[in-house]
Amino acid sequence: QVQLVESGGGLVQAGGSLRLSCAASGSVFTGNAMGWYRQAPGKQRELAATFTSAGSTNYADSVKGRFTISRDAAKNTVYLQMNSLKPEDTAVYFCNLKQMELDKSDLPRLYTYWGQGTQVTVSS
Repeated sequence: QVQLVESGGGLVQAGGSLRLSCAASGSVFTGNAMGWYRQAPGKQRELAATFTSAGSTNYADSVKGRFTISRDAAKNTVYLQMNSLKPEDTAVYFCNLKQMELDKSDLPRLYTYWGQGTQVTVSS
């Protein structure tokens, strides 16, 4: 089991910045994929930025050049630096971790974990 705890959301004016943090605890294995998704009111949850299991990064086109994902592997923590925020960035931001684990039959399976979400509100 993995627990994800997010922090850093809040209210900011357009053009401002916020930094989100997500700390993973429990049975965290190396080679996991960890990052951030977001869900705006009335919309589906979408990828914002993530590290893949290979260590590369993926960003949504809408945040490229404004958001930067980073991590501290020793602390099992990922960060999302969000600059030049826009009202359309308003959403609940969820931390996500995916990793291979052995199930009850000792077979490898991909497990997905989610944080509780943190609200980011950007006013115009």
